[in-house]
Amino acid sequence: MKNQRILYILFLIYFVFAILLNSVGTVILQVIGNYDVSKSAASVLEGFKDLPIAVVSFLVASFLPRLGYKKAMLIALAIVTLASLSMPLVPSFLTTKLLFLSVGVAFALTKVSVYSTLGLIATSRKHHAGIMNTLEGFFMIGVLCAYWVFSFFIDSSDPRSQSWLHVYWVLAALCALTFVLLATTHFDESLAALPEDRSLAQDFTAMLRLFFKPLVCVFVITAFLYVLIEQSVGTWLPTFNNEILKLPAAMSVQVTSIFAACLAAGRLSAGFLLRRLNWYPVMNACLVGMGAVVLVALPLTHGVEANPDIGWLNAPVAAFIFPLIGLFMAPIYPGINSVMLSSLPKNQHSAMTGLLVIFSALGGTTGSLITGYVFGAFSGHTAFYLTLVPIAVVLVMLWFFKRAVDSTPDNGLDGSAIISG
Repeated sequence: MKNQRILYILFLIYFVFAILLNSVGTVILQVIGNYDVSKSAASVLEGFKDLPIAVVSFLVASFLPRLGYKKAMLIALAIVTLASLSMPLVPSFLTTKLLFLSVGVAFALTKVSVYSTLGLIATSRKHHAGIMNTLEGFFMIGVLCAYWVFSFFIDSSDPRSQSWLHVYWVLAALCALTFVLLATTHFDESLAALPEDRSLAQDFTAMLRLFFKPLVCVFVITAFLYVLIEQSVGTWLPTFNNEILKLPAAMSVQVTSIFAACLAAGRLSAGFLLRRLNWYPVMNACLVGMGAVVLVALPLTHGVEANPDIGWLNAPVAAFIFPLIGLFMAPIYPGINSVMLSSLPKNQHSAMTGLLVIFSALGGTTGSLITGYVFGAFSGHTAFYLTLVPIAVVLVMLWFFKRAVDSTPDNGLDGSAIISG
């Protein structure tokens, strides 16, 4: 019961950050109309979110166990509460940049803490894979809710309306509530303690040494490419729906929720599936499925005519087919993360998660910038067809990753209780 309590808190924290992090695609669509910002200029919001994640993870992940995972998460929640309040109080493109910068800093602290805490709960590699996918499934439920919550505040009839900013009052309240719940939850983090005779500089050096292990090197490249794909699709799908499929702004965001729903369903189901099946064939099947969806759906997006009476019943069929890529995409990221972390001792999970967060953030920013550039310079079709390239590369990298994992022993996750009080 005590382990379940902390899991519920972690799921809620991830739910909150899912809404904030993955609102960037919706916010890009809104700031283009509100603040007369170009597509390429708006795409930097992904960088304001992801680059702080990378920098903060690089600086603090190695010694975060010394600060304490709970304290780190409380600091993160306080930061995003204040940042959310600033959006309706001081509306501007600069404030929007600062919001995502704050969200990036806070999520770096949160993700390292959450992932490291999961390592203290899991009892085996398969158990770790199961709860990791469940956690990421809750993350995608948050993403799904974000599309509908934001669309409720968007005025499709007036692109310059700032009514959408009122959503941040709701988000600030949710962040504050999560802060209170976490503050009243007590747990013991001693199992993740670092050697007392080691300095902060030695902690940092130990994290850097991890990167030069062949297993870790292959893993971070794979994670980088996967996040590049996911963020390319997730960030620009609202704009693709609006400009290519000719859907109204609010509906463009709502239809994108199908993608998030598929990711959520895929990860929650994979939470059960990966407790029973070997991860490698599951990952390969998912990548092949992703490529198939791209090749089937995108040809259906050509020649769409604007329809002033468009709705859910007469929208282009591609609007419903392409988001299904999320079903196949879903298990890959949490699956490879779990395999990597469960191959390491518990006191290295924080440092490893730091590396993971760094390269995930860089992958997200790279994907958004490339897709934004290609979308503006060529077309949305070309931008999304390009996802086939990293899909093929990830398929190859997984083979090398499996070889490296098979030569690494299971570190005997024992599922020791971490809760006290």
